[in-house]
Amino acid sequence: MRDLKNNLTSSKSTKNTLSRKGKSFGYQVLGFGSGGGAAIYSTNYLMVAGGAAGGGNKGGGGGAGGYRTSFCCSGAAALCIGAGCVAITVGAAGASGGAHCGGTGGTSEIGGFCLVSAGGGGGGAHCNVPGVAGGSGGGGSPNPGGPGGAGNSPPTCPPQGNPGGTGSGYKGGGGGGANAAGSGNTGGAGKANNISGSCVTYGGGGGGGSHGPGAGVPGGSGGSGGGGNGAVSGNTTVGSAGTNGLGGGGGGSGGQSGLYSGGSGAVGGAGIVILRFPGCATICVSPGSNATATTPGGCKVATFNVTGTLTVA
Repeated sequence: MRDLKNNLTSSKSTKNTLSRKGKSFGYQVLGFGSGGGAAIYSTNYLMVAGGAAGGGNKGGGGGAGGYRTSFCCSGAAALCIGAGCVAITVGAAGASGGAHCGGTGGTSEIGGFCLVSAGGGGGGAHCNVPGVAGGSGGGGSPNPGGPGGAGNSPPTCPPQGNPGGTGSGYKGGGGGGANAAGSGNTGGAGKANNISGSCVTYGGGGGGGSHGPGAGVPGGSGGSGGGGNGAVSGNTTVGSAGTNGLGGGGGGSGGQSGLYSGGSGAVGGAGIVILRFPGCATICVSPGSNATATTPGGCKVATFNVTGTLTVA
């Protein structure tokens, strides 16, 4: 059996873990089976959690799901993965809270590595209600204005997200995004990443909803990377949903000036997990809604749109 000389330890679950190094969580090795000479692959990852829903009844935009990656000089270390199975969790979209604060997005996780992206924080609802903290924070509600929820909660290094914006007199604050905080009623921008072989922007915050003055006043725009737009002013208007697979926040609901009723906050977008292996690796994924592909440079990519299992040979 080949001596890896990397201070490996074995447990009853047959997982092997390399002592931590680097700026963030460090390297880890997941090795399975009895083949001590099996290859161990340096594996880059992108994890985006589920985006939150916007707030109801004159609400702020939902925060984007937490964004974590080792690809494109992020400062986070790649993973080392050997033969075996790895459980992958993809964060669900945050559910609408009706007339209340938007639901928080679900977490994304790569099993065995203590590596988690936090769901986005829901948008604040009605008057002067703060946005909820999360991977990126939700926007505060208007009249005159609740503060945005904190981003990068819990803290990671590099940061996984940004805070939501503060609501103003007639508009909810925008949800925070992966690359920027919510600004006014506009959702924060997401971050671009080409780990899949194509450049895609992930993690846009939802726009805040409007309640006037008068009907038909537009809400805030969602941030690039799947953030939904905030609703126009009106008694029961609803914003647009965050985009699934990008972890975008949902738009805040509309309301009507002088009335205490309004629409429901729009749902967030589900997250995604992508793992990029060297071309010599043999990988497969389940269930069938997930996929594998080869990049133009010959690397192999496993994309998880839903929770499932990665198998490495």
